[in-house]
Amino acid sequence: MPNLLPEDAPFSPSQRAWLNGFLSASLGLPANGSAAPPPPPASANGASANGVALSGASANGASANGVATLAAPAHAEPKAQAEPKAHAEVKAEAKEARKAIVYSRDDPFPARVLHVEPLTGPDSAKDVRAVALDLAGSGLRYQAGDALGLYPENCAELVEEVLEALGATGEEPVVTPESRIVPMRVALALAYDITRVGENLLGVLAAGAGDEDEAKALQELADEDARDWLKGRDVLDVLRWFRSCQAAPEEIVASLQPLQPRLYSIASSQKAFPNEVHLTVGVVRYQAAERDRKGVASTFLADFNALRPGRKVSIFVHPSPGFRLPEDGNTPVIMVGPGTGIAPFRAFLQERRALGAGGKNWLFFGDQRRHCDFLYRHQLDEHLSDGSLVRLDTAFSRDQAAKIYVQTRMLEHAAQIWSWLEEDAHFYVCGDAKRMARDVDEALHHIVMEQGQMPQSDAKAYVQSLVKARRYQRDVY
Repeated sequence: MPNLLPEDAPFSPSQRAWLNGFLSASLGLPANGSAAPPPPPASANGASANGVALSGASANGASANGVATLAAPAHAEPKAQAEPKAHAEVKAEAKEARKAIVYSRDDPFPARVLHVEPLTGPDSAKDVRAVALDLAGSGLRYQAGDALGLYPENCAELVEEVLEALGATGEEPVVTPESRIVPMRVALALAYDITRVGENLLGVLAAGAGDEDEAKALQELADEDARDWLKGRDVLDVLRWFRSCQAAPEEIVASLQPLQPRLYSIASSQKAFPNEVHLTVGVVRYQAAERDRKGVASTFLADFNALRPGRKVSIFVHPSPGFRLPEDGNTPVIMVGPGTGIAPFRAFLQERRALGAGGKNWLFFGDQRRHCDFLYRHQLDEHLSDGSLVRLDTAFSRDQAAKIYVQTRMLEHAAQIWSWLEEDAHFYVCGDAKRMARDVDEALHHIVMEQGQMPQSDAKAYVQSLVKARRYQRDVY
């Protein structure tokens, strides 16, 4: 007879045998030719020896606490039994049912965190972590260049401060954006964004303000007439600043924006790590408006694993079809990825090594200081040693008086970059969109104009042709 109960279930051997028999019969599992299980031993009041009510507890078929039991009527005719399925067949059907689950943004996979390890040294002004998540049993597939969507949780301390500002206990039932009813504390932790102030919140606070001046100021913020004041501020700041609002806490919570998933460039190749996905996470901590602030997702990843081991993270794969390695493995590749922008290029190098691709790989990496900010240094040395990386040019901006950046190194090696481009190399950029990506783009145009000996208009057309041919791809944020 299959043993269907957990080993630590609180039943005696005779009770366990009866329950296993009952469940086996209900599920159509074979009982190895044994007779029907005997009734469980019960005390005179119809309860089992450990006090759990079972069948026959009372004349009306209910246990002593009024919960209906599983007992059949005493004189019921025996029902025709379906042909019992083989145990292996039942297991196979269950396996197929699990395979049918397709995890997505709307139905994310609960991934176990394997490790969260520091990539920066103690002297660094930054905090960058290598995060590895377990994909076993998920069926999730990703390609080098894809992103990973991750649903974070809000900081528990911030949630409690918001509850205090609302005058709420946290147990009040509220409706989430997905129309689920949960305690307010849970909704603020998992469902609503409490780090951004939206127009709906400002409108609710303005309508419920008991002070005319506060109502006017809130309406101006909602109308975008004074949005500069909101920069660096969150929901807690607004609740503490405008204290005259008399709207119900439930109404204020319902006006918050939904908590959105965060996207991170995947830093691993599934060909190298079939059941894992890796991220390179820069932890965001800063001060604004006289309070310490945290990045929601980055500090969630950096802090929760050490404090609450065994927790899982809800994830999904976000395909990035516009950021892909060339189909021809012999094509040369130039990658520019300072800071956490190195993430997809770690995946690219793993992918090309796993495939045995013969194309040359050249990486430009930069950060502040070599001794504490050189991310994945030892792994890059291994790629250099085995030839999967033929060139590595670095730029550490704070190691000398004059600041040096990746675009500086590009201009220093302009002739070689032009030679690679003429060999049909693909050019990739990942990282900061506001400054780095713009400066790298300007450097690329300058190289094409100078080395190709062409006017600015022709250089611009040349770079556009690279984009059109998907030989110039960017993953910037």
